[in-house]
Amino acid sequence: QAVVDFERLNEHAAAFQGHDVGFCCLGTTRAKAGAAGFVRVDRDYVAQAAELARAGGCKHFVLQSSRGANRHSSFLYLRVKGEVENLVQAVGFDRCTILRPAVLLCKRQESRPAEWIAQQFLGVVARVFPTAYSVPVETVARAMVASVLQPGQGKVEVLENGAIHELGRA
Repeated sequence: QAVVDFERLNEHAAAFQGHDVGFCCLGTTRAKAGAAGFVRVDRDYVAQAAELARAGGCKHFVLQSSRGANRHSSFLYLRVKGEVENLVQAVGFDRCTILRPAVLLCKRQESRPAEWIAQQFLGVVARVFPTAYSVPVETVARAMVASVLQPGQGKVEVLENGAIHELGRA
């Protein structure tokens, strides 16, 4: 494990060398970092990490994005997620897997009251429609690993929430 300073990521290029596969789940919230900070973390840091990984020999990059990611969206969150997906694809990995989960079901250390309420509601909905609106983070993690262990469906593969559930059970 290497601890890096994302504000000076180029100084940590050695940490990105010699890995065949890169996994990226980096992100923050607008509430926590502000709009500019959100863009810096969710787009700029991720794109720079992908570039360093590719330069270090990474062949397959696995990116956790978001359902609805679209670089043309009028919503900052979805626009930034779409922009970073395009930036990561442009790096030129032999294989790139993008996961677009819906609402992540997880326990957090920090307090996010609105998210907690949504998770409680979606947890109940998930009992009836398990793949419709949410996904447990453990399922996303299993799907990320499984995507590496299975043959790819082309140079770029985008997995939406239902596919994440399916692969996460494999």
